Amino acid sequence: MPSPSAQDSKAYYDAFSKQYERIRGKNAPLGYHELLDQLEAEFVARYATAKEVLEVGCGTGLVLERIAGFAKRAVGVDLSPGMLDKARARGLEVVEGSATELPFADSSFDVCCSFKVLPHIAQIDVALAEMARVTRPGGVIIAEFYNPDSFRGLIKRFGPKQRIAAGKHEGDVFTRFDTPTEGCARVPEGCRFIDSRGIRIAVPFGALMQVPGLRSILRTTERALCDSPLQRFAGFWVAAYLKEA
Repeated sequence: MPSPSAQDSKAYYDAFSKQYERIRGKNAPLGYHELLDQLEAEFVARYATAKEVLEVGCGTGLVLERIAGFAKRAVGVDLSPGMLDKARARGLEVVEGSATELPFADSSFDVCCSFKVLPHIAQIDVALAEMARVTRPGGVIIAEFYNPDSFRGLIKRFGPKQRIAAGKHEGDVFTRFDTPTEGCARVPEGCRFIDSRGIRIAVPFGALMQVPGLRSILRTTERALCDSPLQRFAGFWVAAYLKEA
């Protein structure tokens, strides 16, 4: 079966945008997705405080809005007009474009990051090369991978495909999985691996974050483990690459 085309992906995310925030953002404070957004944005803050940042695949802007709170400038790019409409409603600076052909000049940003997007791009190395291209020498590229060596990876690969909108389910978009070892090796040309973080190590099911008695325990545990050796078992594994001067 052929991989979904770019137009298929755009249609998928436009459909997803209609209910994307039903369980995210302000609709789920301190919940599962809120924790993911916090851990991702905090990792970006290590390298992007008071700097110019591009988020590739910004969606409705939930992570980008956090980045804008500490960056000198925060810009988002996404292929879905439906997602971007919601990001613009937040007052964020966003443009429509593809991760494999970013609409920016060389060396435009200090940091380029992407969360939950690269695993849905068949030409992932092209996307990483584009992220490196628009990053200034001495800047950092941050890329998040879906880890097959995790509980989430097993569920997503072998479990039922979840419905994301009317007539659309997770099988309608291309999805790949890369282990932390593979992520370490997937270094854009002219860059080197420098740092990593694991997200969703201790949370087997996102719904558990809605249980008041467990929420605090799971949040504390995730924070304690995200930068530990156990990050190799995380559902989402984040790599940072330094672009050599």
